[in-house]
Amino acid sequence: MTDGKFPKARHLLGLMGFLGFANVYAMRVNLSVAIVAMVNHTAIPEQNTTNLDDVCPAPGNDTDNGPVLNGEFAWDESTQGIVLGAFFYGYVLTQIPGGRLAETVGGKMIYGIGVLITAIFTFLTPIAAYWSLPALVIVRVIEGMGEGVTFPAMHAMLAKWIPPLERSKFAAVVYAGANFGTIISLPLSGWLCSLDFLDGWPLAFYLFGALGVVWFIFWMYLVYNSPSQHPRISPQEKHYIQRSLQRLDDELLDTTGDNSIPWRSILTCLPMWAILVTQCGQAWAFYTLLTELPTYMDNILHFGINANAVLSSLQYLTAWIFGIGSSIVADWILAKGWLSQKNSYKLWNSVASIVPSIGLLKFPHCKNKNYKKKNLLKGERGSFGHTQ
Repeated sequence: MTDGKFPKARHLLGLMGFLGFANVYAMRVNLSVAIVAMVNHTAIPEQNTTNLDDVCPAPGNDTDNGPVLNGEFAWDESTQGIVLGAFFYGYVLTQIPGGRLAETVGGKMIYGIGVLITAIFTFLTPIAAYWSLPALVIVRVIEGMGEGVTFPAMHAMLAKWIPPLERSKFAAVVYAGANFGTIISLPLSGWLCSLDFLDGWPLAFYLFGALGVVWFIFWMYLVYNSPSQHPRISPQEKHYIQRSLQRLDDELLDTTGDNSIPWRSILTCLPMWAILVTQCGQAWAFYTLLTELPTYMDNILHFGINANAVLSSLQYLTAWIFGIGSSIVADWILAKGWLSQKNSYKLWNSVASIVPSIGLLKFPHCKNKNYKKKNLLKGERGSFGHTQ
């Protein structure tokens, strides 16, 4: 099937895609931790959390928590919500156009430029924050627009590069970069925020922004839109990929008789709408935790910046492990013929929806039980990995 040469061209694509997603998610979530150090909580009269019934007792002089920081920005919770949410206003705008551009122009350039734009404006985030609140919001919106094209562009790349029988495991590994980046970014950002150098928190943006630019240089050299355009791919690997994809195309043509996009059928397809609703529900929980959990750990559970960042990252470690592990199990079950591909998708999507929902429902009933909350945070998020 393929020659023994390693690494193969598609493996380099997978590695660079993994690192790309790790970087964009690191750039996405670093603000969630940094904002804890950026905000001057004592300058906000309304934020006297000691009078709230739902606030846990402060942990006292627990040095393991790390320092409790007070920054220079007097942003109330509403303003913090605007800052944290600004990214997603841009993110939602470019996903569909990004996918279509990747199909027509090529996924390499769209994915690469998306990461580069996110990196440049991540680097500019501290400058914008010191300048003005509107400038910061605009920068975050542009970051979101850059990152919004990455997933659809990678979908287009995998469709041209990965044989059908390898796609479940391959896609799981590539998209697991998102969880890996979050795992690395949260505790590292927390540590950087605790430093005195350059006020600490800007370092989280400078570091990951610079890494994104370096990644872009390697991406442009190592990756190509398709096997036919790659100058260094072996003839054996090229033939194997093209033969596998041609067989899939022939099967689709035999089934549909047409290779055009059936927009009307898509928009009137009830299963498509069911998937859309399911993904909206999962995304609601996913991004609520992604953006708000460090603030919750700070304001309600009173963890210092280091412990806050580490605990917030643990759930993404379980998601990373479950995501890769479940894809291997799913492929094994399919190979055994125990489940059809459709029922396999239904099974793992159901697990990914139900288990995290149960965990989230427990949150309001864990009041004043810090260790119970920490254990819940470790396990609740893991099942989201089945969807990625």
